[in-house]
Amino acid sequence: MTLKVQNLEKGKSANHQAIDKNGNKNGVWTSLIHAFNRGLDILALVPWLMIAIYLVSFGVLIYLAGISLFVPRYLLGLDELLRPVAAWLVWYSGIPMVAGLCFALLDFFVLFERKRAHRSYREEDLSNAKVTVALTAYNDEESIGEAVKDFIAHPRVERVIVVSNNSADQTFERAQAAGAETHDEQQPGYGRCVYRCYQEALKSGAELIVLCEGDRTFRAADIDKLLAFAPHADVVNGTRIVEMLRERNTQLSTFMYYGNLFVAKLLEAKHLGRATLTDVGSTYKLVRAEALRALLPKLDPAINLPFNAHFMDVALGEDISFIECPITFHPRVGISKGGNTDNGRALSVGFSMMRGVTFGWGYIR
Repeated sequence: MTLKVQNLEKGKSANHQAIDKNGNKNGVWTSLIHAFNRGLDILALVPWLMIAIYLVSFGVLIYLAGISLFVPRYLLGLDELLRPVAAWLVWYSGIPMVAGLCFALLDFFVLFERKRAHRSYREEDLSNAKVTVALTAYNDEESIGEAVKDFIAHPRVERVIVVSNNSADQTFERAQAAGAETHDEQQPGYGRCVYRCYQEALKSGAELIVLCEGDRTFRAADIDKLLAFAPHADVVNGTRIVEMLRERNTQLSTFMYYGNLFVAKLLEAKHLGRATLTDVGSTYKLVRAEALRALLPKLDPAINLPFNAHFMDVALGEDISFIECPITFHPRVGISKGGNTDNGRALSVGFSMMRGVTFGWGYIR
């Protein structure tokens, strides 16, 4: 009997050891899986696709530089001198391109689901929501009166606010005469003017706020489009990058058209899985007041012409839901004072946007 008890105790001890070993093994596997997932979460914080766009673009530029050397090589008789340089450029251009491709594949096939916004399809009844329109204006006396009347006449618009950015002409007076609530923002800069528009619009108590410009490039009829998309997101951004919806002779040149698209896709790559973007320069947008209250303290009004890209970048970074809506774009009344005056200035604004999106907006003031 004693021998049986001893054998039974030995059997229990052996089973416990086996369980401990299996438990330890399971614990190790669990720890490894947890560490692996944690590593993927950390990797998902890096905008690999945006980095890939830069790397591939850089590689293509190097490659084209190497190819273009055929001109001095054969036309100027410098083949012996420049052939090694051309070969080096063409050969090593593949390094950033391959690296960029690998980063893009990492984002698309490994990290994409971790980066996508964790939200369900959204559709809310906003049929009775009040709309306040806020118009930016700077020396727009030729257009502001008609712009105010256009928006006031829309059946969903409760009030129109005009913020004049220290205009030197009759902008302020003509906006008042047309029926707008007027404010004068004396600190110069597009960002200051937009920020003041949002501040004053929030005071109105409206649930929905539409930001626009007073130069007649945008029209009140498109509010219906913005409202159609409003049940699905916090911000509805109007996009001008739809060929059939822009008039031929606007200040948005072909260069600016595709430049806007490029910077928008760069921003989309940074916030992969959170929005589809085509236009970073459009002022015309609808924002829910609740989202705007949360977002406004995080915006920097000192940022001037790149402010729209700044707004979009910060909104997406704060996980505010964002959707685009195609709108019409018309020739402005009067002279353009913003980033659309010419292609050179547009290029400068575009580079500022890229710098802000890539390295942070503290560099853009």
